[in-house]
Amino acid sequence: MAISRRKLLAASAAAVPLTSTAAAVLAATPAAAAGFGYTSSGGYYTVNTGAGLTFKVSQTNGDLTSLNYNGTELQPSGTKGSHVESGLGSTATVTAAQSGNHIIVTESVANWYGSGTLVHYFVVVSGQNTIYMATYVDSAGGGELRWIQYLNRSVLSSINTSSDISGGTSIESSDIYQVGSQTRSKYYSNRRALELTPRGVTGSGIGVHMVYGNRESSAGGPFFRDIEQQGTNSSVELYNYLFSAHNQTEGQRLGVLYGPYALMVGGTSTPGTPDMSFMYGLGLRGAVADSGRGYVSGKASGVASGSSALVGFANSTAQYWCTPDGSTGNFSSPMMKPGTYTQTLYQDELAVATRSVTVTAGAATTGQNITSAWTTPAAVFRIGEWNGMPVSFKNGSRLTSMHPSDARMSAWGPTTYTVGGSTAADFPACQWKDVNNPTTVTFTLTSAQIAARTVRIGITAAHAGGRPQITVNNWTSPAPSASGQPSSRSLTIGTYRGNNTLFTYSVPADAFVVGTNTLSIGVISGSSGSGYLSPGMSYDCVELY
Repeated sequence: MAISRRKLLAASAAAVPLTSTAAAVLAATPAAAAGFGYTSSGGYYTVNTGAGLTFKVSQTNGDLTSLNYNGTELQPSGTKGSHVESGLGSTATVTAAQSGNHIIVTESVANWYGSGTLVHYFVVVSGQNTIYMATYVDSAGGGELRWIQYLNRSVLSSINTSSDISGGTSIESSDIYQVGSQTRSKYYSNRRALELTPRGVTGSGIGVHMVYGNRESSAGGPFFRDIEQQGTNSSVELYNYLFSAHNQTEGQRLGVLYGPYALMVGGTSTPGTPDMSFMYGLGLRGAVADSGRGYVSGKASGVASGSSALVGFANSTAQYWCTPDGSTGNFSSPMMKPGTYTQTLYQDELAVATRSVTVTAGAATTGQNITSAWTTPAAVFRIGEWNGMPVSFKNGSRLTSMHPSDARMSAWGPTTYTVGGSTAADFPACQWKDVNNPTTVTFTLTSAQIAARTVRIGITAAHAGGRPQITVNNWTSPAPSASGQPSSRSLTIGTYRGNNTLFTYSVPADAFVVGTNTLSIGVISGSSGSGYLSPGMSYDCVELY
């Protein structure tokens, strides 16, 4: 989360003075570069950074229709203009203004998804070839929100391979393609939200990089994945998905400013994340400066050895996260907007404790310690680890970068796993009713181990109501209810992240035998579907204790 955190309080918890104002920001910026400014002509605002980058914004619909770097046009012909969401359309109001060393182009509509107001900002600083952006949405509308930048493929050709669908054939829902022997999709360009460092495309000595900015107004938490790039026959596309329903586990945050974020144009080296805190002093709607924020500190403990700890915070208007110190467990949050948050401790990607914390503007909320409440009993066997991820299982490391049908995937099964002989990599990361049902686990018990026991199965996501029902030898469990999951294709769109759900089964002693026992896990569902779109689920861990 790229908001600069400053000391808000001395030990006496005194209030912090205002950290910046628009006047201070303007005074601190360098003198305007030669050529810096904007013009209004022919239905466009043309903005010149004074450092080699010029771009045009349509006064009719707010689309960015030209991106020119030192005479090279980067916006491809034959495509729509680059735009926020799917474009604001002919009802957009577009204005431009210059104040000292800043130019702000503002575009807005009052009918976003019906009656909502959306305001999108382009901000340029003199001498910088960066288009800073932010997007405000009010509480009256709601829906998909993104910035999509179209780029000239003949100039910028180096793209993330797994999202380059050029020359491919659609195999699922017109967004997943077969290209030669590989499956590719815009979905397969994803990274977890906590890993969103600048990323872009390069070629011909030029690079265009997206800076994703803080994710405080987005949704889904630190492990949410979304589209970042796509290559088509006609263009290369860079995305910043601010909100989508792509296996989304949270509702959309409204009445907030998304960003700031940025598009950086320059050389082929990946740039560092620029300081965008000055944006909060420009009077953007919904902006909350550091002086109106607080932060949280404390200590996290109890996370299993070998797992990474992360502390998250979320409410209806914002989300944040931070990594505790590896040796002490001490943590300090980013600067947060005031309010009451659910504070969550994660063991890798598994939530293992929650509590409530209230943030006050101009204050440090200290002593907000959190300890794992997760219990891991001594087990007869355990397949995988309780970490909220299927990545150690068969094909688990490939789920986010290719379709389950990809030739690079190992055969899904059905699989028989032998306790004491098989490894986690032999157990399927995902199971579908129509593909690899059931998964069988064989294990040996001595007479001393015959007792009433518990089977626990954790899943990280599910499609079409898929959930596990078990049979132990001749005993079959009741059918569990479906878990609460997003309505999405989930397991084919480059994610295993849904709502982690724990299924627990009490198995009577007389279900077991001395010697070899068989546990069968079958996917059940009241919904239909075929192949990889049949009811399915992704595994976290399976254990008998």
